[in-house]
Amino acid sequence: MNINWLSVLGIITTPIIAFIVGVTYGGLTRRITARIQNRYGPPSSQNLLDIIKLYSKETSIQHGVMQHLGPVFAITASITTLYFIPVIKNSVVFTNLSFNGDLIFLLYIMVFGSLGMALGAGQTGNPNAAIGVSRGLSQMVGYEIPFVLSLVAIMTQFHTTSLTDLLAVQKHFADWIIFQSPLAFIAGILAFLGMMGYAPFDVVIAPAEIASGPPSEFGGKYLALMMTSRSIFTFAKLVLFTDIFLGGASDFITLIIKTFLLYMIPVLTGIVFPRFRTEQSICFFWKWPLVFGVLAILVVVL
Repeated sequence: MNINWLSVLGIITTPIIAFIVGVTYGGLTRRITARIQNRYGPPSSQNLLDIIKLYSKETSIQHGVMQHLGPVFAITASITTLYFIPVIKNSVVFTNLSFNGDLIFLLYIMVFGSLGMALGAGQTGNPNAAIGVSRGLSQMVGYEIPFVLSLVAIMTQFHTTSLTDLLAVQKHFADWIIFQSPLAFIAGILAFLGMMGYAPFDVVIAPAEIASGPPSEFGGKYLALMMTSRSIFTFAKLVLFTDIFLGGASDFITLIIKTFLLYMIPVLTGIVFPRFRTEQSICFFWKWPLVFGVLAILVVVL
C-alpha cells in the first residue's frame, strides 16, 4: 500500500497551524481592543502563555464522565470541521476530505461541539453554566437560520453542495461569490457575527454577568483544551467563509490577509457595541439577516 506522506504531513500540521493562527488572532484582538480603549493591554502572546500554563496545572474537581467528554467533543468538532475545509487551494499537502455534500455535513458537525459542551457544562450543576448553555443554544438557533439560508441560496445558484466546487467557480476576483451573490454574503456575514461570539453577541460567556457561563466549572487542562478548541474553530470558521465568499487562498500570505480582515469585522463590531440581551440577539438574527437570506434565495429562484 502506497502512503502519500505529503497528505500525512498536511493532516498533522493543519491543526497545529490553525491553533497558532487562531491563538495569535485572539492575542492581537486583546491588544487592539486595549489600544482603542486607550490602554496598553497584555502582550499578543498572552493567550498562548495562558494555555501553556493551564496545561501544566492539575484539576481536582470531578463532576462525572460528561464533564470530561465536553471539552473532548468541542476539540473533536473543531478539528473535524477543519479537515473538511480547503485551507490552501489546489495544495498537494493541505488536501481536505471533500465529497459531494460536504457543505451540508459541515452544518451538522459545527454544531456538534456546542452540544457536547452543553452536556458537559450541564453536568457540573453550576447555575451560571446552565444559564450560559441555555443562552448559547438559543442564540445558535438564531444565527443558524440565516446562515443556512445563505448557504441554500449559494448551493441553489451554483447547483452544488461541495465546497471544492464553489472554490472552482471563483477563479478570478470578479468571480468571488461576494460579488455574484451579495445578498447571501450579507446574510452570511451577519450570522458570522453571532458565530464568533464577540459583543454584542457574547451573551454565552458574559464574564461580568454570569461568570463566563459554560466554562465556569472548568479549569486547568479542561480550560486549556477548551481554549485550544476555540482557537482552532476560529481559524476553521474564518477559512470557511474565505472559501465560500472570497475565493479561498492559493498561499499562506493571501490566507492570512483575507482571514485577518474578515476576523476584524466581528472584533471591531464588538468594540463599538455593548452586549445584547438574549432575546435582543435572537430578534436581531430573525430580522435583517433572515430577510437578506430569504431575498437571496428568491433572487436565485426567480
